[in-house]
Amino acid sequence: MIKELIVVEGINDTKRLKSFFDVETIETHGMGLNRDTIELIRQLNEKRGVILFLDPDTPGEKIRKRLNEEIPGLKNAFVMKEDARTKKKVGIEHASKEVLEEALDHLVTYCEMKDSLSMEEFIDLGLKGEEDSSLKREKVSAYFHLGKCNAKTLFRRINWSGITYEQIRKVL
Repeated sequence: MIKELIVVEGINDTKRLKSFFDVETIETHGMGLNRDTIELIRQLNEKRGVILFLDPDTPGEKIRKRLNEEIPGLKNAFVMKEDARTKKKVGIEHASKEVLEEALDHLVTYCEMKDSLSMEEFIDLGLKGEEDSSLKREKVSAYFHLGKCNAKTLFRRINWSGITYEQIRKVL
């Protein structure tokens, strides 16, 4: 059994996770996330821990950002968009058991520590402003299990996660 409660967007995500794992979930109902649900997540995080396992799309990222900013210490599980999609849809409900297990084995907890990496270092590593920056970001995101990110999001996730210049340099 997974000790932490898992936050997902909808009932199909819950069904998918429960088909493979012994878990309890809370559904945000997509962007319908309300204050009562946020407070419930806050209380449960204090009691047993919470994992955010949201879709790798714009609504999922908005929900993740909001919850991480409002509730410190949440764990985050990420899947890559290409690992959780059909021809028309993207979501946790479409990921394989192996992809879900991999994500749950590599949780990221955002901490209060800020600026583990400066913007100058970020640029120096080639993660922004170069022709191959997108490929480098994908490599870093995949290695640290941060999900697919544009430059601004990756920079924020790196700092929230406390990842350093040296750690990234070794990956690249």
